[in-house]
Amino acid sequence: MTTPSTLDDFFPRTPSATGHIRLGIVVGGSLSQGLDVKLDVGATPGNIIETMAVGRYVVIEGATGRKFFSIVTDIALDNTNPDLPKTPPDPDDSFASEIYGSVLSFGRLQVSPMLLVEKDENKPKPVKTVPAHFSKVFNATPEDVDTIFGAEDELHWHIGEPLDMQGVKVNLDLQKFVERSSGVFGKSGTGKSFITRTILLGIIRARAAVNLIFDMHNDYGWEVIDEHKKRFRGLRQLFSDGRVQVITLDPDTSRHRGSKVDHVLQIGLNQIEPEDVDMLSGILGLSEVQVGALYYISRKLKQRNKNWIAELLDENSTEINEIEDSEMVQKGTLRAIQRKFELFRRFGFLTPSASDEAVDYVFNALNRGTNIVLEFGVYGNTLAAYVLVANFLTRRIHRKYVEQKNKAAGKGGDEPLPLVITIEEAHKFLDPEIAQHTIFGNIARELRKYNVTLLIVDQRPSGIDEEVMSQIGTRVTCLLDNEADIKAVFSGVSGAGQLREVLARLDTQQQALILGHAVPMPVVVKTRDYDEALYAAVGFADEAAAREKRKKDKAALYGEG
Repeated sequence: MTTPSTLDDFFPRTPSATGHIRLGIVVGGSLSQGLDVKLDVGATPGNIIETMAVGRYVVIEGATGRKFFSIVTDIALDNTNPDLPKTPPDPDDSFASEIYGSVLSFGRLQVSPMLLVEKDENKPKPVKTVPAHFSKVFNATPEDVDTIFGAEDELHWHIGEPLDMQGVKVNLDLQKFVERSSGVFGKSGTGKSFITRTILLGIIRARAAVNLIFDMHNDYGWEVIDEHKKRFRGLRQLFSDGRVQVITLDPDTSRHRGSKVDHVLQIGLNQIEPEDVDMLSGILGLSEVQVGALYYISRKLKQRNKNWIAELLDENSTEINEIEDSEMVQKGTLRAIQRKFELFRRFGFLTPSASDEAVDYVFNALNRGTNIVLEFGVYGNTLAAYVLVANFLTRRIHRKYVEQKNKAAGKGGDEPLPLVITIEEAHKFLDPEIAQHTIFGNIARELRKYNVTLLIVDQRPSGIDEEVMSQIGTRVTCLLDNEADIKAVFSGVSGAGQLREVLARLDTQQQALILGHAVPMPVVVKTRDYDEALYAAVGFADEAAAREKRKKDKAALYGEG
């Protein structure tokens, strides 16, 4: 008889007939704090503790045949003998180490149950209980993931793979994603724009909603260039059927970048209202007195059919001098406003006078189902320009949506198409001090009342009003290392304490924790590569590459050149 040399000789390392590999058994815990799982010893390769990772899926088989879908939230080493740390085995004696490990020491997981599937059913539902003591814990299989997230189809968009499950697809429910405002969060350099672009591709492909994208850094339109100078196709390239249009504030930059532009946007100074400038108070350093003066100046000059901003920018304006002489606005206040408004002179997209053509163009395009990317060019480097234009357009587009929605309610027309507005640097629009009074705060709280929602992209979620954050339906969160930001993304989320450790362990790039309305349970994914396979998934065909391939095939067939 051969003497066994390792525990491999005692335990077969093979999965079950269903593909599940047993990891261990439940030995304690609670629904609120998570379950304690004692790892088996040596039974399968998956039981080696070093192969475990927070964020990994496991399935617990209850005593009644129920399946509890759970996520690993912590990993620990444990033992049955308190003297073991003081008298460990010789590390060079592998057999002795395994024997000790089979009796005295073991690995322990903390897992959080998220969903429950009853015996002989396939529909998951929220967990309201826990499995019994000594319930078996297995790795999750691709079939388990499909049961939870659904198979990929028109409205279920492949966003990434679960950790350690290569080739298995996690799908976003796009219909639910656009029903409420959503957010993509993460520190700088974690790939927020790539993830956002991938989500937008799914929405556009499925026609789940129409999109208005305020493209601050030229990351979404025709072509994208990353920090390594690598080029990627933008939304306009990938949808050459007219579903996406690029509008620019800076045609020179767009031309130099080789972007195909469908329209140049200009805003008349005569169109700007004090409410459009109010949001700039923090950026321009306007005091409450100065903001109040804007409303007074605007009202007085409009009564005289004057362009109030043009008058403020005119140092020799007799109208401004009259207001100053009337002492209704203090001289120091007026001159301070004029100095701060000098910034507007640098915005080439501002013209002395214009009609509502720009707003009508955008609204009509959206109403036809055309997605709009608004490129800022060099003006994206100036936060004041970005906030001014985004606020200006959103206020007016939202107003038109409200009008059309109300007409539809009175059977006076069709409802507007669902609209998703994408904004970057979202905390500048949703700061606690202003969110209650801005159009963006209103949209977030309306929960799609008028068919309009937000997709906010931000690296500082702690700067966003708590009430607004609580209304964010789906949160896609890359790595964050600021405690206040981590706390903010879990605002209003049950079981947040157990998920904090999962978020803290994400890789610096191409990993995200997704939770909320568009996924049935929290999931950590390696996000989908933004590459040719993704391009093909949205129906893009590279004609130049196809021609080159046909040429090579012909040459090979006929022995040419």
